[in-house]
Amino acid sequence: MATMADPTPTTEQVRAVVADVVGRFLETNPDLGDQAPDPSSGSDGPLQVLAVGSDHGGFHLKERLAADLRDQGFIVRDCGTRSTDAVDYPDIAHEVARKVATGECQAGIVIDGAGIGSAIAANKVPGIRAATCWDVSSARNSREHNYANVLALGAGLLGDNLARQIVDTWLATPHGEPRHGRRVQKIGQLEERYGTRLV
Repeated sequence: MATMADPTPTTEQVRAVVADVVGRFLETNPDLGDQAPDPSSGSDGPLQVLAVGSDHGGFHLKERLAADLRDQGFIVRDCGTRSTDAVDYPDIAHEVARKVATGECQAGIVIDGAGIGSAIAANKVPGIRAATCWDVSSARNSREHNYANVLALGAGLLGDNLARQIVDTWLATPHGEPRHGRRVQKIGQLEERYGTRLV
């Protein structure tokens, strides 16, 4: 005799639906509830508005990190994905990078299996300095020395606790000395030299 499947959604399914609804609402009403400073004012000060996205391999970690960030008072723009259904990481990485490059968000976090592909894709967007970090030291260095504005994480290589430590360190680390800034300016000059532009 056939039995009916339990129609009650799981906690993760409910969170995914809520995140989708809230994300769509905030996209159409970006000013509601935002008390953060203007993101275009620069990313060296305290980071308040973050773009966060992942492919299917990073979905669960993205959901946990996004919830933690909201609990800490950050405004999180969820760029997807909304489930564990397969998606292409370049699409998600581009959306996160675009929000940072246009000033809609002050910084971004992209998550896939290894954290490499999303960083490569995000770095194709002019003005983006995405860094894959696997520990606290690389997170600190990427902000202090390279002025990274997008953090890439590999969900398949990091446990939740380490990922949280990396994110917390990355967000708390300011830009370093002017000598680092001079080198970062040269990265921007390379973009100009090869004619890249934001589209």
